[in-house]
Amino acid sequence: MIGADIALAVLMNRAADAYTTAPPPYMTYIEHTHVVGANRTEDIDRSVAVRVADDYAVMHDLPHGAVRMGPAFPVIPLFDPFSSFSFSYFANLKRVDITFSPGDPFRVIVPAPDPTVDAVVAYFSEWAPRYAPDSTSEAVHLLIDPTARSANSFYPAEVVEDPQTQLPKRVVLRLAGSDETIALDYGIVQGHWLITDGSFSSTQHVMGLSFKVDAEVTFSDFTFPATPPDPRLAGTPRPSPSPSPAKS
Repeated sequence: MIGADIALAVLMNRAADAYTTAPPPYMTYIEHTHVVGANRTEDIDRSVAVRVADDYAVMHDLPHGAVRMGPAFPVIPLFDPFSSFSFSYFANLKRVDITFSPGDPFRVIVPAPDPTVDAVVAYFSEWAPRYAPDSTSEAVHLLIDPTARSANSFYPAEVVEDPQTQLPKRVVLRLAGSDETIALDYGIVQGHWLITDGSFSSTQHVMGLSFKVDAEVTFSDFTFPATPPDPRLAGTPRPSPSPSPAKS
């Protein structure tokens, strides 16, 4: 098999292509979010309509609750986990807020095969990929360790390839130096590469107390309308994200 570094680069490029090739202008779906933390549990069921280009959503608490507007909570299902995204959360004894801000994808320069090469150096400076014991050339499974350059940033700790689509079907992100973990499962829905479910876990420290926050979200009932499914989504969004320059 090719080196684990190159295998990761290839999967990142495929993800960027899937994210940027003919994204739907709008999406609607149902989401169920289950949050546990600080000895309390909360379930949030919502119908969501989102303008994809700028992640602007109309979210209706089900069955007959409040209507909220803003970035899709907790994450828009059309999301490239290898992009330059930002993430923040706030948790105390009464509330938990989780916010994703999708970023621009980027592609990695992958060198062409060269039969004269007999030594390969590490391709990523921030990450140290290696093959999991069950990895095969048809279904790559990568485990990734952070390097000293990963301090205080998220890194893809595990990537599992779907042998049918050759795209990641599971990506686990971890924050270097922390127990903060985001796990995302992907599938193809009507031709779009989307998150189908995900989870978040982290230890929070508030007023001398420490408690674990766990959140799980499941998406279902997707539709992809060509026109705004809600009049509040009409208007001109920011341009769709374009790939950042290739990285090496």
